[in-house]
Amino acid sequence: MDFQKLAEAVVEGNVKKVKGLTEKLLSEGIRPDIILNEGLLKGMQKVSDRYKEKDFYIPEVLLSSRAMQAGFHIIKPLIEDNSTSALPHKVVIGTVAGDLHDIGKNLVSLMLKSRGFHVIDLGIDVPPEDFVEAVKKHQPDILAMSSLLTTTLAIIPETIRLLKKEKYRDKVKIMVGGAPVTKDYARAVGSDGYAHDAINAVVVALDLVKS
Repeated sequence: MDFQKLAEAVVEGNVKKVKGLTEKLLSEGIRPDIILNEGLLKGMQKVSDRYKEKDFYIPEVLLSSRAMQAGFHIIKPLIEDNSTSALPHKVVIGTVAGDLHDIGKNLVSLMLKSRGFHVIDLGIDVPPEDFVEAVKKHQPDILAMSSLLTTTLAIIPETIRLLKKEKYRDKVKIMVGGAPVTKDYARAVGSDGYAHDAINAVVVALDLVKS
């Protein structure tokens, strides 16, 4: 079955094979959202499972993510032209003001995209006002904030307070992460979820959109 072969190609990180199988399925008249869900995303689910079992590590995850993105790039225009989007869940993400680190945030963005999320990446050094404006503009399911410096941790609760002031806090789930962030801190400042790495961020995000 080509769906299974496509999922396996994603797990293998085989970009050429993923492209070929994606194009083959499209040529056979298979809907792009079905290719996404039954092939590409199922492959990434296997990658996530193997990562949890410590059978895969970050380099292998990145290879699989890039292969998945190669297939997704082919079907994305067709999905966007479809009135029923196959990407129903939206995430706004950024590194908080005063912090110029982006490697972790970029990896989380990549992993979220590889699991079918529509990601709006605000970049680095994002002040609370810009996070709130992005929530107003894009109406995401999740706002994800990254802080890699202890000195910038205060931006997270400041952003949450501003969301409350603007009456948008109840309209979005908040997920936080980064080296100095802990589960207890995330809970204390009023976030809805905490992720300690990129794979876990996907798990948390999927749980948040279900709740």
